[in-house]
Amino acid sequence: MQIRWLTAYLDFAAAQFGTEVTYWRAITGSTVSPPRGPHREFATLEPFTGDSHLRVQRVEEGPGGVHLDIHLDDPRRAAVEVTELGGSLVADHPTHLVYESPAGMRFCLVPVHGTPRRSGPIRWPEDTISIIDQICIDVPPTMFDREVTFWSLLTGRPTRPGSRPELIGLRRDRTLGLGILLQRLDSGTGDDGFPVRASAHLDLATTSVVDEVGRHEGWGATVVTRFAHWTVMADPVGRRYCITDRNPRTGQ
Repeated sequence: MQIRWLTAYLDFAAAQFGTEVTYWRAITGSTVSPPRGPHREFATLEPFTGDSHLRVQRVEEGPGGVHLDIHLDDPRRAAVEVTELGGSLVADHPTHLVYESPAGMRFCLVPVHGTPRRSGPIRWPEDTISIIDQICIDVPPTMFDREVTFWSLLTGRPTRPGSRPELIGLRRDRTLGLGILLQRLDSGTGDDGFPVRASAHLDLATTSVVDEVGRHEGWGATVVTRFAHWTVMADPVGRRYCITDRNPRTGQ
């Protein structure tokens, strides 16, 4: 199965859609496409150069989150392999197939259109360079090894160790706009005591974490936790993401 492109979808609850799209447009330096879909629920965050790997969606139920679209020449043919690897079909639509990974991470198989080109990072007035270039899948500890194996086989990318023991990355395909990182959670249950499923957040690479954090705070984000090489942020409605000191051009 040859993956031609990856797109991260930010799924927003209906009440959050307008203001949240404005926030993510601002921090990515994007423009927003006209809305589309039967209920005008989809839009694209269009970069200054190259093709988009970030899109937004209004959802009518639930709190939203992040899911991944996998662009392929023949999604239905690829679906056979996804099922064999342990993916579970959630919904079969005429335009796409919705699946879940063994740990519950939602993703879609969609047809590719044309030959997408990777977009470049943005240089900001303070001379900081940044780009959202990675989706991090957060996995309960008991499912972590199985989930790493699933995504490595699905993408055909070998694993690489992360900067901490709980992080495992997939070696990047430099033709794609997004890399994939997996993070082992500390616990398999949430604050309510119920088991958690795999979910995802976005990572931004920058030449200056300090400058980037300040810029995001100016748009209404807040700092959650600071680490040596990254800072965990919450956007204006509490959605978490990370600002990291990786190279914005290579992802390393």
